[in-house]
Amino acid sequence: MAASYGRVSAFSTSSHVLAGKKSANAIDESERRTFPSSSNLPPAGESKGPEYIQGDEGSHGARTLKSFSMAGKVCVVTGGARGLGNLMARALVESGCDKLAILDLDQDDASGSAKAMTEWIEGEEGGGVKAGTVDIRGFKCDVSNEDSVKKAFEEVKSAFGAPTTVVNSAGIVENFPALEYPTDRLQKLYAINVFGSHYVSREAAKHMISSSITGGSIILVASMSGSIVNIPQPQAPYNASKAAVKHLGACLAVEWAKHGIRVNTLSPGYMLTSLTQQMFDRNAEGKQLRKTWEGMIPMGKMGMPEDLKGAAVYLASDASRYTTGSDLIVDGGYTST
Repeated sequence: MAASYGRVSAFSTSSHVLAGKKSANAIDESERRTFPSSSNLPPAGESKGPEYIQGDEGSHGARTLKSFSMAGKVCVVTGGARGLGNLMARALVESGCDKLAILDLDQDDASGSAKAMTEWIEGEEGGGVKAGTVDIRGFKCDVSNEDSVKKAFEEVKSAFGAPTTVVNSAGIVENFPALEYPTDRLQKLYAINVFGSHYVSREAAKHMISSSITGGSIILVASMSGSIVNIPQPQAPYNASKAAVKHLGACLAVEWAKHGIRVNTLSPGYMLTSLTQQMFDRNAEGKQLRKTWEGMIPMGKMGMPEDLKGAAVYLASDASRYTTGSDLIVDGGYTST
């Protein structure tokens, strides 16, 4: 904001400096704007706005900022068979991606999700895209297993070419008091959330660099829990894992910037997914938990999964070509309090 001194903005320039001390009320004819007369305007009802198309969330203008388009991108989404990963994968397709790899722990789940998404995008609900123009395939991948991640990315490259956009959405959360957290569960959580983020990022970057991909984007799904301490539920290891993912993203962003690869993290807040809804509906304790959470959110409500779509497309697309090492938090203001 410009500093001001009395009634004059520090960024303002007085009219006499601009116009040789002419009256501030005088108008330079060279600067006068002209407007068409009413006789030159199109008759009422004939003026056409942007073309509208039907999308997942209703109709929207086809005339959209070009840099948000995912056309021509080879996209990979881990954990993409269901949940938030699946929703972000659909957002990429809805934004023009025509080559999408869905990576998930179970091959049948990945393939089934790919088939369902293809039917959706070719149907009226998804926009009625011409059959055969969007290629969506499922691949088996255990992100906690280094060899599995390597194999999956080799298969993706063989099918589509080197990836240009990778979203690592695979992750788990569990709630145990720190004094009682089972060691085997702790190791599994870190293997998926932290080591998995590293394996996926590394393999994505290797293929981008070896294939001379410029403008590559890697998005690691972190959480607002990487920036705050959630209450009342105890989940210290999960929070620490997401803090690690967030800082890993920043470090890789700096390291790989010279290769033209952007790395950012996307941190959702409390989202009303089908799983959280089931938890709330289970008993009175669940209903009270929802009230507690929403009472801490400045916007007074949990986010809907769809609220992440725009953020995901921004980070995935060329619209964010000068954004790297950032953590985009979508939490209704929770972490600002």
